[in-house]
Amino acid sequence: MRVVESLRDGEGEPIMSVIHRPGPANVAAVSSLSSVLRAAARHRGVQSAVALWIVGSAVALWLARGSLPFDRPAVVHLPFALQMAAPTIGMIQIFVLMLLVFLLTRKRFIPDMADRAPERRIALRETALVLAYAALGQLGGWIVGPALGYRPFSFHIAGTVFGCSVMPSPAEIWIWALYNFLVFAVAPYLYFRRRYTSTELNLRSSDRRNDVLLIFVVMAIESAFELGALGNNILGLSPHQALMGAPLSFAIFFVGTVLPTMVLIYAILLPRYLKLTGSAASTVLLGGLTYAAMHIVEGWSAFDSPRDTVLSLLFVLFQYFGPGMFKSVLTLRTGNAWVHAIGYHAIAPHVVIDTPLVVKAFGIA
Repeated sequence: MRVVESLRDGEGEPIMSVIHRPGPANVAAVSSLSSVLRAAARHRGVQSAVALWIVGSAVALWLARGSLPFDRPAVVHLPFALQMAAPTIGMIQIFVLMLLVFLLTRKRFIPDMADRAPERRIALRETALVLAYAALGQLGGWIVGPALGYRPFSFHIAGTVFGCSVMPSPAEIWIWALYNFLVFAVAPYLYFRRRYTSTELNLRSSDRRNDVLLIFVVMAIESAFELGALGNNILGLSPHQALMGAPLSFAIFFVGTVLPTMVLIYAILLPRYLKLTGSAASTVLLGGLTYAAMHIVEGWSAFDSPRDTVLSLLFVLFQYFGPGMFKSVLTLRTGNAWVHAIGYHAIAPHVVIDTPLVVKAFGIA
């Protein structure tokens, strides 16, 4: 005997059915692609996000007045129109990846992630505390970095993805990575691991074969896209530089941003978002917003004037909202936060694009 309950979005449209069977794990039988697309299109949060994206783009265009004030050497040579269009182009590519992930996971059972979170009252308290802790951790990075003579620490070191005019020193890179690792990965993990299992923290696979397939397919497509879109990539290095720099870049960013992102947002917060909202669409949106918020001060940001500040905050949202949503989709579809960490973060972009930064910062000839 089994009991079937429907998980619905904010409009009451079914997104998946949770099948309760005897035993420790519940799984979800996934609706068709067409029903998921209809549910997403009717979701008020999705509609609001689309409207705000359009309004934000219009505001950015009006404020920019033909140029952007950011320190982004990798894209500064591109026409202004292309720089403005790039976030929307990237979002379209992310939507294509989402559809691909849905198709690749359509035959697997989807773990019931909401069942991994505690009851609503505890989930709400834990969510509020984690978000407050994350904000304090960000504030600490903005204080610690300058206090040591470096730039403010965020989820990325200065120069990540887009390069920078002033290279970070090796000491700055290692201190940044250690700070993020201890504050956003180690401390939250130790606290929650004492109370929840690895499965409840989305850190154990329920379908290794499908997870591995997703990792390699997403990694291959995203790597190809980034190699074609950004010229400052690993292909511009000598064989020796690539051989020495790639493992170093992987280690630095894995410690400094991949693990902090995975633990704080996709292991801890995402199941609680789903528990509190009961909506996969809302959970994806919240995952995207949280990921963007953790990058609120980037190395390329400019805060010299109100105009520059607004543009910087808008482009942080444009840059990271989509990837944060896609990481949420990968985690919701697999119940395994390692899938996005390896397939859509550690290698692309942080080896494919950021190895040249590491090579230059560490003086690898």
